[in-house]
Amino acid sequence: MTGPMPDASGPAGSIPIPFVAELRPHRSLGPAGFRVMLAAVAVVIAVYGGIFLAMGAWPVFGFLGLEVLLLYLLFRLNFRDARRCETIRIDRDATEVRKRAPSGHETRHDFQTGWLRVEVERPARHDCRLTLASHGRRVSVGSFLTPPERHELGGVLRRAVAVAAKRG
Repeated sequence: MTGPMPDASGPAGSIPIPFVAELRPHRSLGPAGFRVMLAAVAVVIAVYGGIFLAMGAWPVFGFLGLEVLLLYLLFRLNFRDARRCETIRIDRDATEVRKRAPSGHETRHDFQTGWLRVEVERPARHDCRLTLASHGRRVSVGSFLTPPERHELGGVLRRAVAVAAKRG
C-alpha cells in the first residue's frame, strides 16, 4: 500500500472517509538499479566468456550471452508485472475496488458499504486471501502482499467500513 496505513486499532477519527487505499506490488530494484546490475553482469560474463573463447571453448561464450539475454527478459517481465495496481475506495454508501492488470486492462467491482464483509483467511499462510464480499459477490485483493500485510490491511478495511457505516 502506498503511504502510511492508518492505525486499525485507533479512534474512529484516525480513518478518513472516504477512505482510499492504493495497493502496488513492491519491487526492490528500480530501473536505474536494473541497468547498473545488468551492465555489471554483462561485464563479468564478457570477461569469463573471453577466457573460454581464448581456450577454444567458443560455444560457452554464446551460452553465457544467452544467460544475459534471459536475465534481461525475466527482469522485463518482473517490471511489467509491477504495473499492477488495486485501488479500494470506501465511503458512506459505496465501496469501489478497481484492479488494473499489467496489460492496462482495468476491472471495477462495486459494493454497498453497509453490507460489505472483509474476510481474511486464517492461519496466515502464504496463499491466504483477503476478500471483500457482499450479496453473493466477492473480490480478492492484495494477492501480492505478504500475509502479515494482508491481515493488517484487512483490519484497516474492517475499521473503515465500520466508520463509513456509522456515518451513513
